[in-house]
Amino acid sequence: MNAHDKPHGQHGDLKLGELLDALCEAGDLPLVFHYDGRPIRSGYHVTEVKAGQFSALDCGANPEAWSEIFVQLLDVEGDVPAHMAVGKFTAIVRKVSGHVKLDMGARLTFEVSDGQAPMQLFSAVALGIRGAAMHVELAARPARCKPRDRWLDQRARSSPCCNPAPAGQCCG
Repeated sequence: MNAHDKPHGQHGDLKLGELLDALCEAGDLPLVFHYDGRPIRSGYHVTEVKAGQFSALDCGANPEAWSEIFVQLLDVEGDVPAHMAVGKFTAIVRKVSGHVKLDMGARLTFEVSDGQAPMQLFSAVALGIRGAAMHVELAARPARCKPRDRWLDQRARSSPCCNPAPAGQCCG
């Protein structure tokens, strides 16, 4: 990661508003998504932007509710030599927001497929300007256990190893 890259959000989840704010800094540079260790092809399309409101009961019997924005990317070769411009991507999101309520604080999920392989789910985990393009790093979205995540977060906050050790004591 270079100095322009910004990691985002808890568990690496970038929010829609964070993405759009960062893209404002990029002007009209090409927008390149990276997944599975490679950049998306220059002919990619944004095939859908959809908003969802979810209610669930997690494995600890805790009620959960959240909003999520899904951006579907079709990774195909095209007859264009350059990746989609940041301005075109943000115009697509603006057009969608004129018809669908998009929560800027919503979790952002990218659905990516090449049109042949099954769609895969990704989170945006870092973004930044490198060279003459805005790059967005996508990481596979693993399953999570929310009660376990809360327990681990609480444990990390209360661990004496997360606080400075008194003089003469070692944290180990």
